[in-house]
Amino acid sequence: MLSIEASQDQLMSICFTVSPTMLNKARVLLPVPIPKRPPMGGLSKTLSRNRDSQTNAHKSTGVSECPNKMEKMLLVGLMALLVMGAQALDYQEIRRLAIAHNITSILVFGDSSVDPGNNNRLSTTFKGNFPPYGKDFYNGSSTGRFTNGRLPTDFIAEDLGFERIVPGFLDKRGLNKEELLHGVSFASAATGYDDLTANFTNVLSISKQIVYLMHYKIQLRELVGPKREEEIVRNAIFIMSAGTNDFIQNYYLYQTRSKQFTIDKYVDYLITCLAADIKKMHRLGGSRFAVVGMPPIGCMPLVKNLKGVTACVDSLNQVAATFNSKLQAQLSALKTTLDIKVAYGDIYNALISAIKTPTKYGFRVSSKGCVGTGQFEFGDSCKGQSVCADPNQYVFWDAVHPTQKMYRLIADEVLTSVANEIF
Repeated sequence: MLSIEASQDQLMSICFTVSPTMLNKARVLLPVPIPKRPPMGGLSKTLSRNRDSQTNAHKSTGVSECPNKMEKMLLVGLMALLVMGAQALDYQEIRRLAIAHNITSILVFGDSSVDPGNNNRLSTTFKGNFPPYGKDFYNGSSTGRFTNGRLPTDFIAEDLGFERIVPGFLDKRGLNKEELLHGVSFASAATGYDDLTANFTNVLSISKQIVYLMHYKIQLRELVGPKREEEIVRNAIFIMSAGTNDFIQNYYLYQTRSKQFTIDKYVDYLITCLAADIKKMHRLGGSRFAVVGMPPIGCMPLVKNLKGVTACVDSLNQVAATFNSKLQAQLSALKTTLDIKVAYGDIYNALISAIKTPTKYGFRVSSKGCVGTGQFEFGDSCKGQSVCADPNQYVFWDAVHPTQKMYRLIADEVLTSVANEIF
């Protein structure tokens, strides 16, 4: 059994560059023993059917020595990927590029867009571990993912040559060796870049997620040794996806921050928080980052219903667009000052395009979700609700979160950016 906890002395050994305040947060958070994860039935039977020998070698070691000839061939492949643009990605080419650049794992931080079920372990009402969530997941399991199937990070992990799902670090079934080596998610639904957002709903702030990253590093070090641990973390892709809850819950619903900041100043505050998080992760060894922007929050079915309109709320979409613009500028600055590689995932335009021209992507309904009325149901209010006949015809699963099919498109957007900026 692999415990998720580490002692204070162990944390000190890897975090000597982190502030004392941050270290004080790194106390034992979940003393409950966590059993080993059992096989997931059909999932374990289909993990590597289409993977070639190079991919298998990458998965077993995490590092590949690439001859110059191979590197040249892969660079040609990369150029082909970039020329394709919005066309279908060549996932085998993505995997070969990941091998060539020694991508060892993915480490995920953020909210419900990338939370595979960490909130199941928390005393919060923001959970998705019940039907109809997970309707199209493996074995129809309601794992805690706020959609009908897989998340973008699940697709990204598979496309890079790892497992088909990214487990939650707090998964009650425990983490096996392969999962520790190739990626976990620390994400927590209903959180945001502003720690106050997480406090409202009793979920994991990004700061707390980084504390769990410290625990992860300890486990990894005990498993493979300090040198290999540093190499795995240095060559991992850190994925960040959050921000929606900071605005919808914190600024507009609870209105605590709206009494302290104008909307423009709050955007600046969130960007500062996000930059501080990246700097902490960098001090802990991170050097490759993929940061997903804000979605068009004014087009969420829930938001439109609350506003009593059928069209997207332009003023809220403008807030998201402003955030994304300032985020890209900040990422560009961090790329230079920290000497890191950074990819920006444009979820905004991916969703806007699907919402405005759904048939282009094989959708039929983009104005409401698949669950219940599709206008207000999300989280607990989805319990006992009927669902649409074919979720693949819908952009949204519930009144907030996209369907698995839409998440596949979002994953492609992120992968294209990764291929451009990190590979």
